[in-house]
Amino acid sequence: MIGRADRERLLTLAHAAVEARVRHQPPPPRPADLVAVGSGVFVTLHCDHRLRGCLGTLESSADLVPSIVRLAEDVSHLDHRFPPIVVDELPRLTIELSVLTPREAVTDTAEIVIGRDGLIVEQGRHRGLLLPQVATDHGWDRETFLAQTCVKAGLQSDAWQRGATVSRFSAEVFADPAPPARPE
Repeated sequence: MIGRADRERLLTLAHAAVEARVRHQPPPPRPADLVAVGSGVFVTLHCDHRLRGCLGTLESSADLVPSIVRLAEDVSHLDHRFPPIVVDELPRLTIELSVLTPREAVTDTAEIVIGRDGLIVEQGRHRGLLLPQVATDHGWDRETFLAQTCVKAGLQSDAWQRGATVSRFSAEVFADPAPPARPE
């Protein structure tokens, strides 16, 4: 578990990294005493309650802080689904960090727990990952979550029933407090 104070420091560091990248400045210095341990991490950006990017890594590291900084910079302009973040959006950005546990093979899909487990589906060179909170946010049941993870991998939605491997993981998820919704 990452303590509350360190969670806040990691979110502040991620914001500083996004802002530095958007403003074409050098990345923020890393506090020497800040450590985050996990088997991977994802950085998710929202602006005005809308997804603006999500990138992550499954690479295990003794310390995820450098990955958090790099991913925060990268997600501001490299998530191909969205245009780059612009300066005007910076005050409205919220950041969510998901620190992952090691993945484990799923041998019985009935053991997948919505809200606790994130999924990885792999087949050949295809791989798709959805964080635990995605199924909850969309109100998906287990089969829909599996199908959508297959689709994310670029596979047919039933690939999990036809030879694709399924792994699960959990995540420690923490985020900025959401600002109030802005009137349209």
